[in-house]
Amino acid sequence: MTRTNPPRKTPDTLRSARWFAPDDFRSFGHRSRLMQMGYAPADWAGKPVIAIINTWSDANQCHAHFKQRVEDVKRGVLQAGGLPLELPAISLSEPIVKPTTMLYRNFLAMETEELLRSHPVDGAVLMGGCDKTTPGLTMGALSMGLPFVYLPAGPMLRGHWRGQVLGSGSDAFKYWDERRAGRLSDRAWQEMEAGIARSHGTCMTMGTAATMMGIAEAIGLTLPGASSIPAADAGHIRMSAECGRRIVDMVWDDLTPARLLTRANFENGIACAMAMGCSTNAIIHVIAMSRRAGHPVTLDDFDAASRHVPVIANIRPSGEKYLMEDFYYAGGLPAMLERIRGHLHTDALTVNGRTLGDNIAGAECHDDDVIRPLANPIYAEGALAVLRGNLAPDGVVIKPSACAPHLLQHTGRALVFDDYPALKKAVDDPDLDVTGEDILVLRYAGPKGAGMPEWGMLPIPTKLLKAGVTDMLRLSDARMSGTSYGGCLLHCAPEAAMGGPLALVRSGDRITVDVPARRIHLEVSDAELAARRAAWTPPPARYERGYGWMFGRHILQADQGCDFDFLETSFGAPVVEPDIY
Repeated sequence: MTRTNPPRKTPDTLRSARWFAPDDFRSFGHRSRLMQMGYAPADWAGKPVIAIINTWSDANQCHAHFKQRVEDVKRGVLQAGGLPLELPAISLSEPIVKPTTMLYRNFLAMETEELLRSHPVDGAVLMGGCDKTTPGLTMGALSMGLPFVYLPAGPMLRGHWRGQVLGSGSDAFKYWDERRAGRLSDRAWQEMEAGIARSHGTCMTMGTAATMMGIAEAIGLTLPGASSIPAADAGHIRMSAECGRRIVDMVWDDLTPARLLTRANFENGIACAMAMGCSTNAIIHVIAMSRRAGHPVTLDDFDAASRHVPVIANIRPSGEKYLMEDFYYAGGLPAMLERIRGHLHTDALTVNGRTLGDNIAGAECHDDDVIRPLANPIYAEGALAVLRGNLAPDGVVIKPSACAPHLLQHTGRALVFDDYPALKKAVDDPDLDVTGEDILVLRYAGPKGAGMPEWGMLPIPTKLLKAGVTDMLRLSDARMSGTSYGGCLLHCAPEAAMGGPLALVRSGDRITVDVPARRIHLEVSDAELAARRAAWTPPPARYERGYGWMFGRHILQADQGCDFDFLETSFGAPVVEPDIY
């Protein structure tokens, strides 16, 4: 790959110089206000100004350490001769924010883009990790186009309870079903609450947070190895300072996203996702990120990669027993990427100025059971699969590696619910007419219908749990947590609220799912579907004012990344630099 390097920037060509360098009235005000905060001209004159977009808050458990880590980033910026400016952004705590953080991912993207645009900054360090913060921060920074480094929060330490290792999310789902079935006491449940999440950092299973941090590294947006370092490890402190040092050099080198990224970078992210046994949410986020970067990938790219890139990260829920802490000790993402080198574009550039191939060269795996050799994968293919048919013309997603094998080719009777309260009430009804062969269906939970919450791992009816059923097919236009598992068909597009075929399904209809053939089919005639469509009326809008109103009118469908239409790169001319008068 041939690249031409522009000359290094000089102090007078820094973006921040527009604010601070001129001898005019407005720049006098900019300089005097910096001095009001205690800065002297020596702090800013001729130096890159680095924004540190910090998603810390008292309500975000994954980012609890960012209050300290931001000081480590500042230390690195100062060491490299820059001026750090911390700019806080919405925090998006996955388990706390309701109705769903997906409603606010694009909010964070807008905030990030406009923070960078409106302030006198030359580059940025983006501090994120909790599920939607990785795509939200990077989408905004990609649209702004300044040099940036992504600093991942890192996973929390393993959970522990009564001598057992617990994985966040995955074991919560597992033992909640045990409690619903009457096999877990109140005391045991309370003990588990205290033991499953015992340090700062993101979920330590291969959920959305770990998936997206790893993908960011594979795309080339983090320093090598950054995504695997546990949040509580001293290496995370050193990595944070290195991010501060590196971004200053990136500014001088004018290493912008436009110079850094090609489609190959995003294809590397997809290959990485497959090998990790990724969260299904990766599809939506990577599609959105790639479209912001001007190098769009599609559902078909994910499905094609899933057919030839094996799952080799033995990390739950796709894996059998290990967690992200084990993954780090086994060599982390560089070791895994080195093992799938043949599936990567090794000449793709990364934020440290070197290629991905250079970064992973010689990376060693220290435990072949945690990061499997290609000859002994967890799953030969199928971290994700995209099915299409008359029920999902624009696709529905399943995670075969976390699904009971007998459900991969299955025909069952639909049991349909239009809202979550009705579903929740029904599944606890001991007289519910349901068997393990049926297919539970939840609709009006997609982007437009409900903001696309993580409702897609529909609870198995209590009567079936007591009978020993541990998995069944479940279909929705919602998402599910990356820590979830089971036969869940997700992101059905077009969604029901848009009049997609999912809106036409009735309880008792037969649905055929064939994952190897990538097919999903509603066994209802075209004539009957046409009659149902003629009788269908759209649901009322969920929001009539405010941000939710805007969301409902501009959100794209799951197969397009759920971005706002007006934020995509293809929408209108590029935004010019702000006027300063």
